[in-house]
Amino acid sequence: MTEISSLTNPGVKYVRRLQAERRFRERERAFVVEGTRWLAEVVRLALPPGRVYYTATWAARPEQAALLAQLPEPAQPVSDAVMAAMSDTQSPAGVLAVLPMPVHTRPEKVDFLLILDEIRIPGNLGTMLRTAAAAGVDAVLLSPGCVDAYNPKVVRGGMGAHLRLPVVAASWPEIRQWVAGLHVWLAAAGGATAYTAVAWAEPSALIIGSEAVGAGSEAQALAPGRVAIPMHAATESLNAAVAAGILLFEAVRQRAQRPAP
Repeated sequence: MTEISSLTNPGVKYVRRLQAERRFRERERAFVVEGTRWLAEVVRLALPPGRVYYTATWAARPEQAALLAQLPEPAQPVSDAVMAAMSDTQSPAGVLAVLPMPVHTRPEKVDFLLILDEIRIPGNLGTMLRTAAAAGVDAVLLSPGCVDAYNPKVVRGGMGAHLRLPVVAASWPEIRQWVAGLHVWLAAAGGATAYTAVAWAEPSALIIGSEAVGAGSEAQALAPGRVAIPMHAATESLNAAVAAGILLFEAVRQRAQRPAP
């Protein structure tokens, strides 16, 4: 296949719009992933990518060329300059792929949810998605106040989480349907219950709000319980992603002690 060296190529322009424009991603129901680890995950899950682009430098390594050979359709070589223009990073990995956005519906059994409200920093959201995937949550729900889950920085920070668990942008009425039958807890600095005292082994949902503005009124109304992480008196709050990690892995610890069914 002939290498693309022009930025006016329609495929190149398409990728650049997906990287830059949330509305275009939503309209096309597609997003961009970058890097060898992402492509390996695509191959492992046998996902049908819309198109894979790579540089000759990247494909020169045998193990990376082997990934290309496992794709259902031939990948498209591009010049280093074109890859740099398509990439969202200052140091492109040398390979990227266009993937369709997955469509998720509420499964019949939901046991453990993470709900994120007013999370607007892409790096924080990406880290929380990665942590949630590692903690084995059933799904992550994003309130209308959150940054786009398919923002390139979120995708990069998620390190494959978008392919390993449902990430759902939902309205508050939809979120209320998801949490039916669950104990809902809101992380709050002044919470009455220490995080180690919560019975996380029971069907639960955890709401994390932004450390800058906190959780909104809809989130506060949804959660009858407030959970706190004890901190030194001189510390006002934790980074939202750090708090999520502490709370989620306390739940993992408790759930690991449940009797086998």
